[in-house]
Amino acid sequence: MSYPQQHTPEQKLAEAKQHLSIPHVVVICGSTRFMAEMAQADLRETVAGRIVVKPGFDTKSPHGLGIDPADAEAEADAQAQAQVQALKVRLGELHRAKIRLADEVLVVGDYIGDSTRAEIAYARSLGKPVRFTHPEVAPGA
Repeated sequence: MSYPQQHTPEQKLAEAKQHLSIPHVVVICGSTRFMAEMAQADLRETVAGRIVVKPGFDTKSPHGLGIDPADAEAEADAQAQAQVQALKVRLGELHRAKIRLADEVLVVGDYIGDSTRAEIAYARSLGKPVRFTHPEVAPGA
């Protein structure tokens, strides 16, 4: 007797996206110092017919959320630093969800720091293809 094969959540998501005719989804990763380059990559990928998700903002810059990272560091305000750190953790979790949602990762910029390196490793652990705007900085290149 043969039993139907169980699908993983990832397989179910891929099937649902195909069934719904959802275009290829690309998540942009990289240091937030490259926000302008990320916007350009977003434009190129969108024009190519892909859905693009990327970091929403740079946590190192003032962003109007009531927490100024520069003030938190300059004043050594423990509460403000804790708020900034908690925000970074939440945004990291959100970005990993974007990676899970995406069909592919595009790493933008000519520098790869620890956070981006971890995102690349996470994407690869999920079997996601990873492209680089600057292939010479690819880990293992």
